[in-house]
Order: sequence, then structure tokens, then C-alpha cells
Amino acid sequence: MSSSRSDSHEKDAVTSSDPLRPSDHIDGDDSAITQPRLGFVGWLRWGWRQLTSMRTAIILLLVLAIAAIPGSIFPQRMADPNGVTAWQTDNPDLFPVLDAMSMFDVYLSPWFSAIYLLLFVSLVGCVIPRIKHHIKALQARPPRTPARLRRLSDHREVVRPLADGAQDADAEASRAIEVAQKQLKALGYRVERYDSGATFSVSAERGYWRETGNLLFHLALVGVLIVVGVGGSFAYTGQRVVVEGQTFVNTLLDYESMNRGRFVGDDALSPYSMTLDSFDVTYQEYGSAASGQAGDFSANVTVRENGETREDAVRVNHPLDIAGDKIYLLGNGYAPTITVRNADGDVVYSNSVPFLPQDTALTSLGVIKVTDGMPQQLGMAAFFYPSAVALENGAYASAHGDLLAPLLTLRVYEGDLGIDDGTPRSVYVLDTDELTPIAGDGSGVDSIELQPGQTAELPGDRGTVTFEDESPAGATDFTESVKRFASLQVHHDASAVWVLVFAVLVLVGLMLALFVPRRRMWVKASALDGELHLEYAGLARGEDPTLGAAVDDLVAGHARLLDATPSSATPRK
Repeated sequence: MSSSRSDSHEKDAVTSSDPLRPSDHIDGDDSAITQPRLGFVGWLRWGWRQLTSMRTAIILLLVLAIAAIPGSIFPQRMADPNGVTAWQTDNPDLFPVLDAMSMFDVYLSPWFSAIYLLLFVSLVGCVIPRIKHHIKALQARPPRTPARLRRLSDHREVVRPLADGAQDADAEASRAIEVAQKQLKALGYRVERYDSGATFSVSAERGYWRETGNLLFHLALVGVLIVVGVGGSFAYTGQRVVVEGQTFVNTLLDYESMNRGRFVGDDALSPYSMTLDSFDVTYQEYGSAASGQAGDFSANVTVRENGETREDAVRVNHPLDIAGDKIYLLGNGYAPTITVRNADGDVVYSNSVPFLPQDTALTSLGVIKVTDGMPQQLGMAAFFYPSAVALENGAYASAHGDLLAPLLTLRVYEGDLGIDDGTPRSVYVLDTDELTPIAGDGSGVDSIELQPGQTAELPGDRGTVTFEDESPAGATDFTESVKRFASLQVHHDASAVWVLVFAVLVLVGLMLALFVPRRRMWVKASALDGELHLEYAGLARGEDPTLGAAVDDLVAGHARLLDATPSSATPRK
């Protein structure tokens, strides 16, 4: 019996020496924890909380900024369709890949819109609960005065003798708190009295403009998102190249390219017309560091609107406002007037062709396509030099952007231009793969060189080509011999004013959130042994390096207000 009892005690001792493991330990003997199933509604609630957290909103804002970077790297169809065409010409293999990724329509792409909408929802979900909480905080009373103000780091204590003849010490303490209460109100604090027995105190707080500014910042940011999203659906941007003497009519048919919002109808454009009378360029004086560089541009136009005619100008950074449309000057150049006649002397082509500038001296490249009236279609690749100078290798260059010695060189091809098969072709590109050179480019015949007013024979008695002189009667030089063109952009966006308003509100809210301190102040008074004991303390929410100075100012101001006579108060050491 004793033996079995001792064995039992030994077993109990061994068992008691083993570490006890809770049932939820990884090595526990019990079954693993079973988490409650969230269900469909639970997962939705969890996802909504994640989406509407401030951390998610900040991440989405950063992602949106990163997603906008390709819009500044690649030309966008809405703002620069010609740049997109040029990029496609220079990168024919890479262009389809990037175009499929919407790199040339970044701000209209599905992925950018998805980030945009998620950010909008996240901001709304963050702001609404905070507004409710802020309203409750504004309606709440300042917090009760702490029992031990000495525990606060910014704490001051002052002992003052009671005024001579004071009959009621508690009344003197209460009067001191009343003075502090008025003082704090004058400083912009919300105040509340908290008296307990012989101890009197006032609690004050201010800085709710900080949270108001924070909410204003987020609400204004939401406003920007709404205005940009909705306003973009009613906006449109179009481009048009206008040569001197030509008239542009604000209709869809007269634009060379047009990007419009999804809610812009065919009849949304305001009726007006604009004629480019002249294009003036001012060049820097010779001898200066920027000699020969263009200094100012002015497209002088005649505007016809609502039966009225007026003269105006479009300049760089000074758009012209017509019927709510902003007319911007994007570029300019020369538009030589070329006339082509066939072997019978009939005019088969005559047009002022805009040439694309290639450098600051306006060496320009242009393409002439003669589709009818000749035995075969003709294509001409032309270079125009406003102030031509011959190089050592026999080539030409332009020494100045003005018309000092204009020269036009032409390489002529014949064959099928490829415009009859329905395939879109750029007017600035000449595909010579299927064409036969008849002048220049290894044809055995020199390229054609013309000055304004000169005519040259096309090889093989095909006809003639003339570089027309547009100089007015009586002109003695070439300064007005070639027309100029202006590349204009027409932009309509009624939401621009609201974007500016919300952007200003964003800055105002940000300034309030950054520079308005959130702090609390307390003043406590009690009378003891014929002395008035005053305690002052301050507490900041967040970083406030000026809190200590604010408490000192409160102490000094309170002392001056308590008694007009010099204070005999002495700080307790």
C-alpha cells in the first residue's frame, strides 16, 4: 500500500515539473484555433475599412502621382497629336506596345481612371467619419482640469500674498480664476470653469482650426478630383495650323485633330471664325549672347463673333479668349507657296505648305504630294532654308531664322503615294519605299533648288514647279517673300475656375493644418495660509515648440491683470 502510494507521489512530482502549455500553443495537444468565418458581409466590411484608411489614401495618392509620370514622358494625343505621330514614325516597333498600354492616353486610360476612382472613394470614406468626430469635438466642453498639474512638463507655480483687507480668501481665488478665464477667452481659447470646494480652476483649449484645416484640405482635394473628372467630360481640345491669309472656322470639320470629352456633342462648339492676318517675330539683336534667337511671337488675327469683327493677337503665354475658348500659340514656321504645272501648263497643284522647323534657325522640312493631273503621282521631299549658307561638303544650312536668303531644295519622286487604298497617311511624311526618284536621291539628276519667284523644269518634260514670291508690290528684299504659319490649340474647359478655387482651398487647409498649434491650458487657484497659490500648465497635441513660451506669457499676463499695482508674487523654488 505504501509502495503504490509512493509511486503515485513520484508520478505527480514528474507531472508537476513539466511546463504547462496553453491549449492554443503551437505545440498544444488541443486542436488548432478556429477563426470565425467572416462571410460575404464581413469581407466587404473588412475591405471597406482597408480602403478608407488614411494609410491607403496616402498610398493611392502616391501611386496616382507615379502613374502620371508617363504623361510627361510620352506625348499625349489630347495635347500633342503631332508629337504622337512623330513618335510613331521614329519608333514603329515600340509604338504599338506602348499604345496598347495607353502610354499616349495616360489620363484617359482605364488603369489611371481606376486609381483615380479608388483615391476618390478612399478620401470620401476617410473624411466623412472625421467630420462627424470633429463636429462632436467642437460641441464638447474642454476637458476637466487634471488633479496634479505638476506632472505636466510645462508647469508653472506662483504664490501671491492675498490683497490687504481681503475678508474671503476663497473669493480672492475665484476672482483670480475669473481674470484668467477672461484672459484666455481674449487669446482665442474655449474655456470652462471647474471648481471643487476651495480649489478653483479654468480649463481652456484651442487649435481646432488645425483639424478644420486638415478636413478642408481633404475636402478640397475631393473637390479637385470631382471637378477634374466631371469637367473633363465637358472639355475639348483641338489643333489647327493656320497659314497667313487663311481663315479658321470653329467647326469640327475645320480642325486637324480634336479630342473632346464624352459629353461634348457636335453642336457644342461656339460659332466664330478667325483669320491669321500676319505673324510677327522679334529676333534678338546682333552682338548679344542670344543673337539671332527669336524673342517674341505674335499671331495677329481678325476675329468674327456674333456679327462683330475685332482685331486681336495670340502670343506665347498670352492666350486669346473667344466665347469661352482659350486659343494658345503652340508653334510657328514657314509655309512656302508651291505651284506645280503639268506638261500642258495646267496648274495641278498650288498650296502654301507648312514646313516643320528642325532647328532654331528654322531649317524646315516639308512634303508636297501631287495626286492628280500628272502621268503618275508625284511626291516631293523639300528643305527650306530661310537664310541659306553653303557648307564645305556642298550641303546647305540656315544661319538665321529670318528671310535673309531663302532657298528651297526639292527631291522629286513619282509612283503610287499610297493614299488611294484608304490607309491614313501623315501629310508630313513621304514614304519613298515604293516611289522612283526622278530628281535627287541617286536619280542621276540634281535636286531642284529655287529661290522665291523662280521656276524649274521637272525632269522628263513632266512640267514645272514654281516657288511663289509672296512679297508685296514694291518690295526690294525677301523679308516678306514666304508666308508663315501658326500652330494653334483651342482649349475649352469651364471647370478651370473651379479647379483653381479648390486648389487655393487645398493650400489654405494645408497651411492651417501645418501652422495652427493644438494646445490646452489650465489655471488653478487656491487660498492657503494667507497666500494665493496659482498653478499654470500647458499641454500640446503633437509637436509644439512654442508651448513653454505660451505658458510663460500666460503667467506674466495674468499677473498684470490681477492687480494694477506691482506684483509681490514670488515664484516658488
